[in-house]
Amino acid sequence: MGRILLFSNLRQRQRLQSKCRILTLVHPILFHLGSVLIPAYGASAAFGVLLALLLAQRTARMAGLNTGQVWNLCVVTLFAALLSSRLLLIAMNWSGLRSHPTWLLGLAMIHHPLLAAAGAFAAFVAAALYAYWHRLPLRTTADVLAAPVALGLAFEQFGALLAGSEYGTGSSARWAVTYTHPLAALWSGAPLGVSLHPVQAYAAICFLTISVFLFVWMPIRRQPGDIAGLWLLCTGVAIFVTEFWRDPEGRGVVMGGAINGPQAAAVALVLAGGLVLLEQKGTGKHGHSPNDPNHGTDEEAAHV
Repeated sequence: MGRILLFSNLRQRQRLQSKCRILTLVHPILFHLGSVLIPAYGASAAFGVLLALLLAQRTARMAGLNTGQVWNLCVVTLFAALLSSRLLLIAMNWSGLRSHPTWLLGLAMIHHPLLAAAGAFAAFVAAALYAYWHRLPLRTTADVLAAPVALGLAFEQFGALLAGSEYGTGSSARWAVTYTHPLAALWSGAPLGVSLHPVQAYAAICFLTISVFLFVWMPIRRQPGDIAGLWLLCTGVAIFVTEFWRDPEGRGVVMGGAINGPQAAAVALVLAGGLVLLEQKGTGKHGHSPNDPNHGTDEEAAHV
């Protein structure tokens, strides 16, 4: 009788703790279509991509760019990011995939900082090449993409929260999350039954705030390149700070463990943003020095 009563008190305490927490249980599966699983991560990321594409159309009109070209640039960039990250994953696991070809079906469920870095690099190269090939002004194009990219990252991190990808360190806070679904461990390696910091939510809030700030600032920017510089600066700070609450597994070690891989990349983003903003300081309306004989011609020529 005493053991039954003790078990009952334990269940009541767990229910009370669940009520006191804002985020307790998260689920990697959004819903089922028969035997087909719709992952929460993929659905959230796809929705974020759609919103980012729509926002890019709005910012393109603000900047006076061709909305069709900006749409095509975004599509090319997304394809390059997805293709490069999946090809890298296949190359890293080629021996296992040769023995078990059906594992290819699960590649879309795997997320890793190295894959994200490869995808980001490929996206940057594809965007720069497309803009150069179609004579789009690089600084203005970067400004147009800044707020949409931040919005897409916000939804990507929300999906990561649901899936357990890039999970946080242990926490006893009211807003801690607990993963219990086996697929969270299988797909993302998230520990089950452990209260964790919802660091993905922290990052999502940061990126959403950055997106809103850049969108509001877009019409009153002083000159091309300002929004892109602010995006680099703010995104670097957001990544560096939120990494303190992420589990260090698989994130690399830099400077003898002082910082991890994503934090090193964040420092590079901050430095790049600072350089862009410093370069913009004291230049003319179109990003040229007032004494430059070609002042104001490059942006106009890019539209011809």
